[in-house]
Amino acid sequence: MSTLENEKVAPLSNYVPKVPKVIECSIERTLEVIGGKWAFLVLRELFCGTKRFGELQRQVTGISPKSLTDILRHLEDHGVLERTAYPTVPVTVEYTLTPKGQDLHQILKEMKLWSAKWT
Repeated sequence: MSTLENEKVAPLSNYVPKVPKVIECSIERTLEVIGGKWAFLVLRELFCGTKRFGELQRQVTGISPKSLTDILRHLEDHGVLERTAYPTVPVTVEYTLTPKGQDLHQILKEMKLWSAKWT
């Protein structure tokens, strides 16, 4: 036997794969904030500027008032948009994207470009 065969090579710990206990997915967390299909359509309209409830309902074809209300509350709870109510009769309510909501614009634009290219 050569001297090389008799030598023991210590295992290199850098090459042993780690088994993570939890894999945190930031994309999954983002999708939880954005919500479902209606949220994307509401965001699309708000990227153009402040809108009232009635405007959003007309522009997001097929959404029910309840679904729109739920989506707006969800996005407000997550800090994506701000709701401003004015003391008029009836009450005037406007929705505006926060800086957090505006940050989603580039992401959704890239998704739109990907869809145009691949679907």
